[in-house]
Amino acid sequence: MSNHRPQCSSALAQEVIDAHIAIEQWLSGRAEPTALESLLARFSPAFSMIALPGTRVNRAALDTLFGQGHGKRPGLQIVVDEVDTLAESPTGGVVVYRETQTDGEGHTSVRRSTAVFERETDGHIVWRHLHETPVIAN
Repeated sequence: MSNHRPQCSSALAQEVIDAHIAIEQWLSGRAEPTALESLLARFSPAFSMIALPGTRVNRAALDTLFGQGHGKRPGLQIVVDEVDTLAESPTGGVVVYRETQTDGEGHTSVRRSTAVFERETDGHIVWRHLHETPVIAN
């Protein structure tokens, strides 16, 4: 994502793009170690996720994943496309998108995701829930 930064009309859709840029930079090691705090601030304290294998991940597990993940995926590239804001209100919304991850060895995985966002009283958008579904090649 670091080479391609599409602009979106929805603030929620733009958050999907911006968050994946930050995640790519963090996991690939291109982000400074001080970037962890701002990365984690994107997620609600009540964040939950259904990961690709169907496991449920809470905020504490996400903190551990990112806390231990800096630079663990050198060469990682994440491309987000097919972004669609399904619903948006003053308090949050729902966005769907396709995400393609390619690691430094050229292995690629594709997922379709649904993200639920909350808008805090100060206007800050946070990720409340994420559900990932693997796309299996035919």
